[in-house]
Amino acid sequence: MYDIEALYEAESADHAVELLKAHPQARIIAGGSDVLIGIREGKLAGCTLVSIQTLDELRGVSLEPDGTLRIGPVTSFSHIAADRLIQKYIPVLAEAVETIGGPQLRNIGTIGGNVCNGVTSADSASTLTAWEAVMEYQGPSGLRRVPVREHYAGPGKTSLAPAEILRGILIPRKSYEGCYGRYIKYAMRNALDIATLGCSANVRLSEDRSTIERMRIAYGVAGPVPMRAPSAEEAARGRPVSEATIDAAAKAALADVNPRTSWRAAREFRLHLVEELARRTIRESIQMAGGRL
Repeated sequence: MYDIEALYEAESADHAVELLKAHPQARIIAGGSDVLIGIREGKLAGCTLVSIQTLDELRGVSLEPDGTLRIGPVTSFSHIAADRLIQKYIPVLAEAVETIGGPQLRNIGTIGGNVCNGVTSADSASTLTAWEAVMEYQGPSGLRRVPVREHYAGPGKTSLAPAEILRGILIPRKSYEGCYGRYIKYAMRNALDIATLGCSANVRLSEDRSTIERMRIAYGVAGPVPMRAPSAEEAARGRPVSEATIDAAAKAALADVNPRTSWRAAREFRLHLVEELARRTIRESIQMAGGRL
């Protein structure tokens, strides 16, 4: 049995906001793969829930007129992995969410829950950070958009204000057009495990495929929140496609991260992973973009 004070079923996104205003301590629930565990463990015992699971307006992937890719927060990981727009424009996100849990969890877990729990180990988080996602919030004052780097306010915290919900995850066209990326998750097991470290990178090459026009790289579990590595990005920008450039960018990433020691891994091992996973993700992204090494 679950110790729940009350469960309200939102009939629309607007209704969900109204329910949160009326019940300030309530928690949003969609797939429930995080919230229900928290209730069973006693951390959220006696809570009030507002369900948005049935809201199709918050589900699915679409392309807006300006080319922005919109992902609804109630979209399951399985849906994202199979979606034709994701596969066409940002297949690395499908790659990332397919590393989450097992098939059952991917069928019920939602990308909105994955980013709104605020944890740095969320497998979608580093990819969304590397691809410069924008979070669209809906609340009592209407809509507002927050860059993903500002969405994560601290360990387990986000910038969502009281009575706000996540309405959409947006990937601007400029962030994916001509870009190729790779995500690598290092964990103790190949499935059903939390990342010891995650790394997502993407590159855009020059027309002749000889120069890195831009590179984006982000990490999970390399600090208290998912984070970009601007020193690494700058070390690659405008540089020739070569192993020397990849090596310089991988080493530069160490200046931007601050991993901690935990029972999963020592800080020193995570620093080793930061450098090595950067090499692998950048190299593979270049090769996917048609670059020769």
